[in-house]
Amino acid sequence: MRYSVLITGCSSGIGLEAAKMLQERNFLVVASCRKQEDVERLKAEGIEHVVQLDLADSASIAQGLKDTLEITQGSLYALFNNGAYGQPGAVEDLPVAVLKEQFESNFFGSHELTCLVLKLMHEQGYGRVVNNSSVLGLVAAPFRGAYNASKFALEGLTDTMRLELMDSPIKVSLIEPGPIESKFRPNALAALKKNIDVKNSRHQAGYEEAIERLSKEGPVSSQTLPASAVVKKLIHALESPRPRARYYVTLPTYGAGMMRRLLPTCLLDWVMAKQGA
Repeated sequence: MRYSVLITGCSSGIGLEAAKMLQERNFLVVASCRKQEDVERLKAEGIEHVVQLDLADSASIAQGLKDTLEITQGSLYALFNNGAYGQPGAVEDLPVAVLKEQFESNFFGSHELTCLVLKLMHEQGYGRVVNNSSVLGLVAAPFRGAYNASKFALEGLTDTMRLELMDSPIKVSLIEPGPIESKFRPNALAALKKNIDVKNSRHQAGYEEAIERLSKEGPVSSQTLPASAVVKKLIHALESPRPRARYYVTLPTYGAGMMRRLLPTCLLDWVMAKQGA
Protein backbone atom coordinates (compact mmCIF):
# COMPACT_ATOMS: atom_id res chain seq x y z
CA MET A 1 0.00 0.00 0.00
CA ARG A 2 1.27 3.45 -0.89
CA TYR A 3 0.81 5.64 2.16
CA SER A 4 -1.13 8.86 1.58
CA VAL A 5 -0.64 11.89 3.82
CA LEU A 6 -2.22 15.34 3.97
CA ILE A 7 0.07 18.08 5.29
CA THR A 8 -1.11 21.55 6.28
CA GLY A 9 0.99 24.71 6.24
CA CYS A 10 3.28 23.78 3.34
CA SER A 11 4.12 27.20 1.93
CA SER A 12 7.53 27.12 3.64
CA GLY A 13 9.55 25.66 6.50
CA ILE A 14 8.58 22.37 8.10
CA GLY A 15 5.53 21.75 5.94
CA LEU A 16 7.38 22.26 2.68
CA GLU A 17 10.33 20.12 3.78
CA ALA A 18 7.93 17.39 4.93
CA ALA A 19 6.20 17.39 1.54
CA LYS A 20 9.51 17.09 -0.28
CA MET A 21 11.05 14.40 1.93
CA LEU A 22 7.92 12.24 2.13
CA GLN A 23 7.41 12.48 -1.61
CA GLU A 24 10.98 11.23 -2.04
CA ARG A 25 10.06 8.25 0.19
CA ASN A 26 7.20 7.42 -2.18
CA PHE A 27 4.39 8.68 0.04
CA LEU A 28 1.37 9.98 -1.84
CA VAL A 29 1.76 13.50 -0.49
CA VAL A 30 -0.98 16.09 -0.63
CA ALA A 31 0.51 19.40 0.45
CA SER A 32 -1.82 22.25 1.36
CA CYS A 33 -1.36 26.01 1.49
CA ARG A 34 -3.55 28.89 2.55
CA LYS A 35 -2.91 31.01 -0.54
CA GLN A 36 -3.48 29.94 -4.14
CA GLU A 37 -0.26 31.62 -5.24
CA ASP A 38 1.67 29.30 -2.92
CA VAL A 39 -0.23 26.31 -4.32
CA GLU A 40 1.01 27.19 -7.80
CA ARG A 41 4.55 27.86 -6.57
CA LEU A 42 4.82 24.46 -4.87
CA LYS A 43 3.60 22.71 -7.99
CA ALA A 44 6.29 24.53 -9.97
CA GLU A 45 8.87 23.39 -7.38
CA GLY A 46 8.01 19.74 -7.98
CA ILE A 47 5.38 18.91 -5.36
CA GLU A 48 3.01 16.73 -7.37
CA HIS A 49 -0.22 17.27 -5.44
CA VAL A 50 -1.04 20.60 -3.80
CA VAL A 51 -4.43 21.88 -2.64
CA GLN A 52 -5.63 25.14 -1.18
CA LEU A 53 -6.70 24.87 2.47
CA ASP A 54 -7.12 27.78 4.87
CA LEU A 55 -7.37 26.56 8.47
CA ALA A 56 -9.25 29.72 9.47
CA ASP A 57 -12.08 28.98 6.99
CA SER A 58 -14.46 26.03 7.47
CA ALA A 59 -15.52 26.02 3.82
CA SER A 60 -11.89 25.94 2.73
CA ILE A 61 -11.16 23.07 5.14
CA ALA A 62 -14.02 21.00 3.72
CA GLN A 63 -13.07 21.75 0.13
CA GLY A 64 -9.39 21.09 0.76
CA LEU A 65 -10.17 17.68 2.23
CA LYS A 66 -12.54 16.91 -0.64
CA ASP A 67 -9.82 17.77 -3.15
CA THR A 68 -7.38 15.64 -1.19
CA LEU A 69 -9.63 12.58 -1.22
CA GLU A 70 -10.10 12.90 -4.96
CA ILE A 71 -6.33 12.60 -5.29
CA THR A 72 -6.05 9.68 -2.84
CA GLN A 73 -9.13 7.89 -4.21
CA GLY A 74 -11.12 8.27 -1.02
CA SER A 75 -8.66 7.04 1.61
CA LEU A 76 -6.09 8.77 3.79
CA TYR A 77 -3.37 7.08 5.79
CA ALA A 78 -2.18 10.11 7.75
CA LEU A 79 -2.78 13.75 8.60
CA PHE A 80 0.09 16.02 9.64
CA ASN A 81 -1.34 19.13 11.30
CA ASN A 82 1.51 21.55 10.78
CA GLY A 83 -0.10 24.84 9.80
CA ALA A 84 0.41 27.57 12.42
CA TYR A 85 2.00 30.94 13.09
CA GLY A 86 3.20 32.83 16.15
CA GLN A 87 1.49 36.03 17.35
CA PRO A 88 3.86 37.91 19.68
CA GLY A 89 2.62 40.25 22.36
CA ALA A 90 2.18 40.61 26.11
CA VAL A 91 -1.08 39.10 27.31
CA GLU A 92 -2.40 42.51 28.42
CA ASP A 93 -1.78 43.91 24.92
CA LEU A 94 -3.56 41.15 22.99
CA PRO A 95 -6.95 42.22 21.61
CA VAL A 96 -9.50 39.42 21.90
CA ALA A 97 -9.94 39.40 18.13
CA VAL A 98 -6.20 38.80 17.67
CA LEU A 99 -6.22 35.95 20.17
CA LYS A 100 -9.20 34.41 18.39
CA GLU A 101 -7.36 34.68 15.08
CA GLN A 102 -4.37 32.85 16.58
CA PHE A 103 -6.61 30.04 17.78
CA GLU A 104 -8.50 29.80 14.48
CA SER A 105 -5.29 29.00 12.61
CA ASN A 106 -3.34 27.12 15.29
CA PHE A 107 -6.07 25.18 17.05
CA PHE A 108 -9.68 25.30 15.86
CA GLY A 109 -8.85 24.73 12.19
CA SER A 110 -6.67 21.73 12.93
CA HIS A 111 -9.34 20.34 15.24
CA GLU A 112 -12.04 20.74 12.60
CA LEU A 113 -9.92 19.06 9.93
CA THR A 114 -8.90 16.26 12.31
CA CYS A 115 -12.51 15.46 13.21
CA LEU A 116 -13.41 15.15 9.53
CA VAL A 117 -10.41 12.93 8.90
CA LEU A 118 -11.09 10.73 11.94
CA LYS A 119 -14.52 9.82 10.56
CA LEU A 120 -12.81 8.53 7.43
CA MET A 121 -10.10 6.71 9.39
CA HIS A 122 -12.67 4.93 11.56
CA GLU A 123 -14.49 3.78 8.41
CA GLN A 124 -11.35 2.51 6.68
CA GLY A 125 -9.97 0.92 9.86
CA TYR A 126 -6.55 2.59 10.05
CA GLY A 127 -4.86 5.97 10.23
CA ARG A 128 -2.37 8.25 11.92
CA VAL A 129 -2.66 11.82 13.16
CA VAL A 130 0.49 13.77 13.91
CA ASN A 131 0.18 17.23 15.45
CA ASN A 132 3.07 19.66 15.27
CA SER A 133 3.30 21.50 18.57
CA SER A 134 6.29 23.39 19.98
CA VAL A 135 8.65 23.70 22.90
CA LEU A 136 6.19 26.46 23.83
CA GLY A 137 3.57 23.77 24.23
CA LEU A 138 5.68 22.50 27.13
CA VAL A 139 6.73 25.72 28.88
CA ALA A 140 5.53 29.32 28.80
CA ALA A 141 7.66 32.27 27.72
CA PRO A 142 7.01 35.99 28.10
CA PHE A 143 5.43 37.82 25.15
CA ARG A 144 4.39 34.50 23.59
CA GLY A 145 1.04 34.19 25.38
CA ALA A 146 -1.14 33.74 22.29
CA TYR A 147 1.13 31.13 20.76
CA ASN A 148 1.69 29.44 24.14
CA ALA A 149 -2.06 29.23 24.72
CA SER A 150 -2.74 27.72 21.28
CA LYS A 151 -0.01 25.10 21.64
CA PHE A 152 -0.92 24.23 25.24
CA ALA A 153 -4.47 23.71 23.99
CA LEU A 154 -3.27 21.57 21.09
CA GLU A 155 -1.23 19.40 23.45
CA GLY A 156 -4.13 18.86 25.82
CA LEU A 157 -6.52 18.00 23.01
CA THR A 158 -4.00 15.63 21.43
CA ASP A 159 -3.30 13.82 24.69
CA THR A 160 -7.03 13.36 25.27
CA MET A 161 -7.59 12.17 21.71
CA ARG A 162 -4.79 9.63 22.06
CA LEU A 163 -6.50 8.19 25.14
CA GLU A 164 -9.88 8.07 23.44
CA LEU A 165 -8.44 6.27 20.41
CA MET A 166 -6.56 3.59 22.34
CA ASP A 167 -9.27 1.07 21.46
CA SER A 168 -8.93 1.86 17.74
CA PRO A 169 -6.23 1.26 15.10
CA ILE A 170 -5.65 5.02 14.80
CA LYS A 171 -2.32 6.27 16.20
CA VAL A 172 -1.79 9.80 17.50
CA SER A 173 1.54 11.59 18.04
CA LEU A 174 2.87 15.01 18.97
CA ILE A 175 6.05 16.59 17.61
CA GLU A 176 7.57 19.34 19.74
CA PRO A 177 10.24 21.35 17.94
CA GLY A 178 12.38 24.09 19.37
CA PRO A 179 14.20 26.59 17.11
CA ILE A 180 13.93 25.47 13.48
CA GLU A 181 15.03 27.18 10.27
CA SER A 182 11.81 28.55 8.79
CA LYS A 183 9.86 31.74 8.11
CA PHE A 184 8.42 31.66 11.63
CA ARG A 185 10.28 34.76 12.80
CA PRO A 186 9.47 36.97 9.75
CA ASN A 187 5.83 35.96 10.04
CA ALA A 188 5.85 36.69 13.78
CA LEU A 189 7.40 40.09 13.14
CA ALA A 190 4.65 40.95 10.67
CA ALA A 191 1.99 39.84 13.18
CA LEU A 192 3.59 41.94 15.93
CA LYS A 193 3.68 45.10 13.81
CA LYS A 194 0.14 44.55 12.56
CA ASN A 195 -1.68 43.71 15.79
CA ILE A 196 0.19 45.18 18.77
CA ASP A 197 0.12 48.87 19.75
CA VAL A 198 3.80 49.03 20.62
CA LYS A 199 4.08 52.76 21.32
CA ASN A 200 1.27 52.81 23.86
CA SER A 201 2.35 49.70 25.77
CA ARG A 202 4.27 49.61 29.04
CA HIS A 203 6.29 46.86 27.33
CA GLN A 204 7.54 49.14 24.55
CA ALA A 205 11.21 48.52 25.33
CA GLY A 206 10.66 44.76 25.26
CA TYR A 207 8.87 45.00 21.93
CA GLU A 208 11.72 47.01 20.44
CA GLU A 209 14.12 44.24 21.49
CA ALA A 210 11.77 41.67 19.96
CA ILE A 211 11.57 43.60 16.69
CA GLU A 212 15.37 43.74 16.54
CA ARG A 213 15.65 40.01 17.23
CA LEU A 214 12.94 39.02 14.76
CA SER A 215 14.46 41.23 12.07
CA LYS A 216 17.82 39.43 12.09
CA GLU A 217 18.69 37.20 9.16
CA GLY A 218 19.63 33.58 9.80
CA PRO A 219 19.43 31.53 13.00
CA VAL A 220 19.38 33.46 16.28
CA SER A 221 20.39 30.40 18.29
CA SER A 222 23.28 27.96 17.92
CA GLN A 223 20.71 25.24 18.73
CA THR A 224 18.65 25.96 15.59
CA LEU A 225 18.18 22.91 13.36
CA PRO A 226 17.00 22.57 9.76
CA ALA A 227 13.39 21.64 9.09
CA SER A 228 14.54 18.15 8.05
CA ALA A 229 15.18 17.39 11.75
CA VAL A 230 11.45 17.63 12.36
CA VAL A 231 10.63 15.54 9.31
CA LYS A 232 12.88 12.73 10.51
CA LYS A 233 10.71 12.45 13.63
CA LEU A 234 7.59 12.68 11.46
CA ILE A 235 8.80 9.75 9.36
CA HIS A 236 9.15 7.63 12.49
CA ALA A 237 5.65 8.63 13.61
CA LEU A 238 4.26 7.59 10.23
CA GLU A 239 6.26 4.42 9.58
CA SER A 240 6.91 2.84 12.97
CA PRO A 241 4.51 0.07 14.05
CA ARG A 242 4.65 1.66 17.51
CA PRO A 243 4.91 5.44 17.07
CA ARG A 244 5.76 7.49 20.14
CA ALA A 245 3.29 9.75 21.87
CA ARG A 246 5.84 12.60 21.82
CA TYR A 247 8.86 13.51 19.75
CA TYR A 248 11.22 16.22 21.00
CA VAL A 249 13.28 18.11 18.40
CA THR A 250 16.30 20.33 19.32
CA LEU A 251 18.20 20.53 22.58
CA PRO A 252 16.07 23.42 23.93
CA THR A 253 13.01 21.16 23.79
CA TYR A 254 14.76 18.37 25.68
CA GLY A 255 15.93 20.94 28.20
CA ALA A 256 12.45 22.43 28.61
CA GLY A 257 10.92 19.01 29.07
CA MET A 258 13.46 18.19 31.76
CA MET A 259 13.04 21.52 33.55
CA ARG A 260 9.27 21.17 33.60
CA ARG A 261 9.60 17.79 35.30
CA LEU A 262 12.35 18.66 37.76
CA LEU A 263 12.17 22.34 38.69
CA PRO A 264 9.72 23.92 41.13
CA THR A 265 7.44 26.44 39.43
CA CYS A 266 9.17 29.46 40.96
CA LEU A 267 12.55 28.39 39.58
CA LEU A 268 11.14 27.49 36.17
CA ASP A 269 9.49 30.92 36.05
CA TRP A 270 12.84 32.55 36.80
CA VAL A 271 14.54 30.67 33.98
CA MET A 272 11.82 31.36 31.42
CA ALA A 273 11.48 35.03 32.37
CA LYS A 274 15.09 35.44 31.21
CA GLN A 275 13.97 34.65 27.66
CA GLY A 276 12.73 38.22 27.23
CA ALA A 277 10.47 39.48 24.47
